[in-house]
Amino acid sequence: MKVITETSRLIIREFNLDDAQAVYDFNAPEEVNRYTGDAGMCSSIEDATSIIENIWLKEYAKYGFARWAVVLKETGKVIGFCGFKNETRIDAIDIGYRFHPDYWGKGFATESNQACIDYAKEHMTIDKVYGEVIPENTGSSHVLEKLGFKFERQYQEDGYTLDSYAIQLKS
Repeated sequence: MKVITETSRLIIREFNLDDAQAVYDFNAPEEVNRYTGDAGMCSSIEDATSIIENIWLKEYAKYGFARWAVVLKETGKVIGFCGFKNETRIDAIDIGYRFHPDYWGKGFATESNQACIDYAKEHMTIDKVYGEVIPENTGSSHVLEKLGFKFERQYQEDGYTLDSYAIQLKS
């Protein structure tokens, strides 16, 4: 299990197959995926295992990064994900986060992704990172703004309106 970085409250590490139950748990509540494009993709432990095995583990091997597990130090529990993704849909690096609703409103999205940005500035070669949100998801827009992302544009895709934010890490 590769630890990427830590904060005072969180450990950010690569996912492994032992995390399938946690991945299912933070994806299962309906409100978690209300604003994502992948609602219904994780409706069983088998789906969670497949996401870990066929997406995240393969992306770690191919790119050196993918979404990372966010572990609450106090309990050792995986409470969500954070970090980067090589998003082929936009041909760029995307930042993302998802947490179980029990952990919303506690600053974990900002804290974990700030740690990812700090890590990337020091240890990764990525420069520009995007964050995309549905305008109604004001909580995620606020997180991106707190992280230093700037609004770039609004566009339509597959019947959805998306707000695109970006941040330069190196230049």
